Amino acid sequence: MSEIEPITPSNDTSSPVETIPSGNDTSSPVEAAPPGDKIPTLWIILGVVIVLLLIAGIIFAVNVMINNPSQTETFRDIMIIFMAFVFLFIGFALTILLVQLARLTNLLQYEIRPILEATNETVGSLRGTTQFLSDNLVAPVVKANSSFAALRRAFELFDFAVLINFA
Repeated sequence: MSEIEPITPSNDTSSPVETIPSGNDTSSPVEAAPPGDKIPTLWIILGVVIVLLLIAGIIFAVNVMINNPSQTETFRDIMIIFMAFVFLFIGFALTILLVQLARLTNLLQYEIRPILEATNETVGSLRGTTQFLSDNLVAPVVKANSSFAALRRAFELFDFAVLINFA
C-alpha cells in the first residue's frame, strides 16, 4: 500500500479549497477586489471633471445673464413659475402624507388594539387552563408515579422483586 502524504501548500497543486485570485491571475473571470476601500482613480477623475463643468456652466450662465438683462428677466419669471408648481406639488404630497398618517393612527387605535386585547385575554385563558391542568391532572399523575417508584424501590430493598416483577 502507498503512503498517504499530508496536504500542504508545497505539495498540493489541485486543492479543493477555494483561493482568492491574485491580481496577476488572468485565468479567473472574476477580478479580486483591491484591499481596503480605495476609490478607483476613474471615479475621482470623473468627479473632478463634473465639478469643473458645473463651475464653467455657472460662469457661462452669469456672463450671459449680465450681457442680456431682458432674457435674464424672462428666465427669472419662468423659474418663479416653476418654483410655484414645485411648492404646489410638495403641498399636495404633504397633504397625502398627513391623510395616510391619520389612516395609520386610526388603524392602530381601532383595529390593532382590539386584536391585541383579545390576544392578551386568550393568553390569560391559556394561563388559567394550564394551571388547572397542572393542578388536577399532572400533579396527581406525578404523585402516583412517585408513589409507585417508592413502592418499587421498597420491594427492591426487601428482595421482593423476585415475587413481583415491575420491570
